[in-house]
Amino acid sequence: MLKHFEKRFLCFLTCVAGCVVCGVHAADRYPQRAVRVIIPFPPAGAGDILGRMLTARLTETFGQQFVNDNRPGGGQVIATELAARANPDGHTLFLASATHAINPALLKKLPYDSVKDFSFITLVADSPLLCVANPGLGANNLKELVAIAKSKPGRINYATSGPGTGGHLAVELIKYNAGIDMVHVPYKGAGPALTDVIGGQVQFMCTSPLAVLPHTKSGRLRAIAMTSSKRSRAAPEIPTVAEQGFPGYQASLWYQMLAPANTQESILARLHTEITRVLKSPNFIEQLAAQGGEPMGGTPQEARRFTQAEIERWLNLIGKTNIGAQ
Repeated sequence: MLKHFEKRFLCFLTCVAGCVVCGVHAADRYPQRAVRVIIPFPPAGAGDILGRMLTARLTETFGQQFVNDNRPGGGQVIATELAARANPDGHTLFLASATHAINPALLKKLPYDSVKDFSFITLVADSPLLCVANPGLGANNLKELVAIAKSKPGRINYATSGPGTGGHLAVELIKYNAGIDMVHVPYKGAGPALTDVIGGQVQFMCTSPLAVLPHTKSGRLRAIAMTSSKRSRAAPEIPTVAEQGFPGYQASLWYQMLAPANTQESILARLHTEITRVLKSPNFIEQLAAQGGEPMGGTPQEARRFTQAEIERWLNLIGKTNIGAQ
């Protein structure tokens, strides 16, 4: 009986060792073909540019092509569901944004779970939004904007690239904290929205610094505030929302790399190692700063906890407002 038990135990140990070896070998052989990185944005936008910066470096590292697969539309639900349903073999990755944590709070039904249906790799970058106003509004800073909005409730319009986007939620958070009423005017993209703010048809918006800094420097727009927790290296002279009377405010756009749930741990670990190396590269940091962003990084566990906290934060805000009805 004892010998029989010993044989079974040895067999068990052999199987465990075999699994470990297979896992190591899978990571060594990875990737075996081109890896697509699903991007929930159209080409040439900030998220697409970040994706291309990453894929170029990962292609060099792994010796296989990492390519952007742009799948915009549907409030990023289309791209996210595609990523969640992909084969979990490491050959499909997903560059998720802050909208990944906003959608569970904004939309009643999603065809995926933002946490359970994904394997977390690492947080990638944090990019603030820059809130700007048309000079005709007469506001030079956030205090003045709030005062004007309080004196004209419901008469100031703000533009966004669509409902549920980072720019939309950033303004709604300002409205909630300041107790002001401004009217949301959604557009089909940041470009048309920005054009109308410059033209004066709409008075205010929060969007990518890359898109609006040239206009603030030329005087066509007034820089009101950065939405990040600290000042941006791209424009350190512009104060944050938090500095201007709203401590704790933070509504920047963040990005993280995900894979479908059940992707092999050894492959995830290798991806984490190589992406972390990219995030620490001085050249990458410099390029990211030029886009108004900062590298993030961290463990997969930290990325998961961060996402769960963000979902709870937006659930709390949206539950106290009528954003979901807009």
